[in-house]
Amino acid sequence: MFKLFRILARGAAARADEEFLDRHALLILDQQVRETRAALERSRRALAAAVAADQAEGRKLAEIEARATDLETRAVAALAGGREDLARDAAQAIAELESERDAIRSARSRYEAEVARIRSIVADATRRQAELERGRRTAAAAEAVRRMRMDPGPNERATLCEAEATLKRLRELQQEAADTEAALAEAEPDADIAQRLEREGFGPRNATSAETVLDRLRRRAEAA
Repeated sequence: MFKLFRILARGAAARADEEFLDRHALLILDQQVRETRAALERSRRALAAAVAADQAEGRKLAEIEARATDLETRAVAALAGGREDLARDAAQAIAELESERDAIRSARSRYEAEVARIRSIVADATRRQAELERGRRTAAAAEAVRRMRMDPGPNERATLCEAEATLKRLRELQQEAADTEAALAEAEPDADIAQRLEREGFGPRNATSAETVLDRLRRRAEAA
């Protein structure tokens, strides 16, 4: 029996963990996206530093090759001038420069291969990070819709159905007010018959019209 209780306890703990993860999945995903974004940024900076170092090695290699070429030209001139001692010293310096040149070339060859490998990894990580962030935005929208559709508890926000019911009731109240005003207007027969007589041309017009103003202006013009 004790063994059965232990199994049940482990099962309950596992289910509690799953339910906790389910409830906070979006929050966990947000944090994971932030961490992967930061890691990707560190990788990009490391790659940029590696490329900059390789470029510095390239400049150093060019300088060494230029110095070796210059020394070789001078050593040939020294030999032509009978100064083999100077030419020998130049040859020693040239040999050291060429050894350093070969070492840099070999190191750069290995370095370039490693940089290309890192660049490929960073490019793949950038693509996956972009896809992850797009998926996160989609998941956030879907989660918002899911929460909106959930049956609200006593302390939760109203649902769309409740809001639509409120709007329907408000429109009904507004329609009732409009109907009441129309009924009140119909209950004043004197005002209604006066408007009908005015429209038919019997009696003075209460509202000023453009024709009325124009007639007045004509009379003033004739009097002038």
